[in-house]
Amino acid sequence: MVDPQVALLMLGIFIILVFLGFPVAFTLMALGIGFGYYAYFDDGRMWRAFNRLGEDADIWTSITTWVEGAFNSRIFDLFINQTYTVMSNEVLTAVPLFLFMGYIVERANIVNRLFSTLNIAARNIPGSLGVAALITCALFATATGIVGAVVTLMGLLALPAMLKARYDKSFAAGIICAGGTLGILIPPSIMLIVYAASSGVSIVRLYAGALLPGLTLVGLYLLYVVGRAVLQPSAAPKPSKEEVPEVPLLQVLWMLFTSFFPLAFLILAVLGSILFGFATPTEAASIGALGGMVLAFGYRAMTFQRLRESVYLTVRTSAMVCWLFVGSYTFSSVFSYLGGEHVIAEFVSSLDLTPLQFLLMAQLIIFLLGWPLEWSEIIIIFVPIFLPLLPLFNIDPLFFGILVALNLQTSFLTPPMAMSAYYLKGVAPPGLQLTEIFKGVMPFLFMVIVSMVIMYNFPQIVFHLPDAFYGAR
Repeated sequence: MVDPQVALLMLGIFIILVFLGFPVAFTLMALGIGFGYYAYFDDGRMWRAFNRLGEDADIWTSITTWVEGAFNSRIFDLFINQTYTVMSNEVLTAVPLFLFMGYIVERANIVNRLFSTLNIAARNIPGSLGVAALITCALFATATGIVGAVVTLMGLLALPAMLKARYDKSFAAGIICAGGTLGILIPPSIMLIVYAASSGVSIVRLYAGALLPGLTLVGLYLLYVVGRAVLQPSAAPKPSKEEVPEVPLLQVLWMLFTSFFPLAFLILAVLGSILFGFATPTEAASIGALGGMVLAFGYRAMTFQRLRESVYLTVRTSAMVCWLFVGSYTFSSVFSYLGGEHVIAEFVSSLDLTPLQFLLMAQLIIFLLGWPLEWSEIIIIFVPIFLPLLPLFNIDPLFFGILVALNLQTSFLTPPMAMSAYYLKGVAPPGLQLTEIFKGVMPFLFMVIVSMVIMYNFPQIVFHLPDAFYGAR
C-alpha cells in the first residue's frame, strides 16, 4: 500500500469512528499520532537509541533508553509543536473571552426585559410578537454565539407567549429555531474566529464581510414573518390591548434605553472597535467580557454562582475548541505528508468542474456533514480540505467562508438532525410535536438557500465593506 492510499485509509477510518460516536478531538490525535508514527518512521533514529542499551548497567537508564528507541519518531515532536502553536495562536485567544461574554449575558436576565420591550414597541407591526422574538433571538444570538443557549432560553420565554397569543404552533417554533442560529453568521461570531484561524483569512475582513450577509438573512426572516402575518392573519393574530397594552412613547423609549440599547451598544462597541481598527479581536473580546459583567451587575443579576458557571462553561468550551485544533493540525499534517491532500486535489481537478459546480459540491458536502457534526468540527476538520482547492477555481477564501457560515445555518434547521429543533423540543410544552417544529423551520431553511443564491449572484454584498474599510483584495 503506497502512502497516498494510507492517507485515504486514515481519512476513512476517521469518518467511520466519528459516526460510531468516538470523541472527535481524541480520535484525530490518536489517528494522527498512529499514522504519523508510520509516516515519519526513521529506523536510523530508533536503532541509534537501541544501540545504547548495553552501554550502561543501570536498569533505569536501560529502560529509558529502550523507551527512547521505541518512541523516537518525529511525530511526537510534531504533536508537541502543534500543541504549542494552537495555544499561542493570537486569533484563538479571543474565543474564551467572547464565550465568557456570551455566558455572562445569558445569565444577566437581559433577555426577558428585552423581549417584553420589543413586544410593546412593535405592537402595531403585523406579527409583532414574532418580530419581537426574532429580533431578540438575533441580538441575543449575536451576543452569545451559542445556539443551544439561545433556542432553549427563547423557547422558555417567547414560545409560551406566542402560543398564548394564538400563534400557529409551527410558525412560532420556526421563528425561535431560525433566530437562534443567527449568531453563527452575524459578527462578532465565534465561528468566524475559528474559520479565520483555520484558513488564515483576516478576522477583521471576515467580520466586515459577514455583516451585510447577516443583516440580509435577518431581513429575509423578518420579511417572511411580517408577510405571513399579513397574508395569513390566523397564524399571527394581532394582539389585543389586554395582551399588549398601549404604552406612552416616552415610556417605550425609556424601556428601550434600559433594555435594548445597552446590549446593542455592547455588541456595536465590540464590533466597531474591531472593524475600525481601534482594538484587536482579543482586546475587543476583553471589552465585551467586561461589558457583559457590567451589564450583569447593572441588572443586579450577577452572583458568585452565575460567575462560577460562566467561567466553568467558558473553560470547557475553549478546551474543546483548542484540542480540536491540536488534533486537526496533527491529523492534517500527517494526511498531507502522506500525499492525501494531493490525491484529493488531483481527483477534483480531473472532474473538470466549473467554479459554480465546485461550490455546489463543497456546500452540499458541508450541508450533509452538518447532520452528525457540530459546526466547530466541520470548520476545523473538513473545511481545510477544501481550502487548498480554492485557488484552482479562483474562489476567494473570504467569500467561501461566508457561504460556509450561511450553509451552517441549515445544519441546525434541516430534519431529521435539526439540532435547534431538538433544543426547542426539550423545553417546549407537551402539545408541540417535533414534526410541527420541523414544519415551522422549513420556510426559514428556504430563506437561507435564497440568501446563498443572492450572495453568489451579488458577491459585492460580501466584499463591499472589507474593500471599503481595508482596501481592495
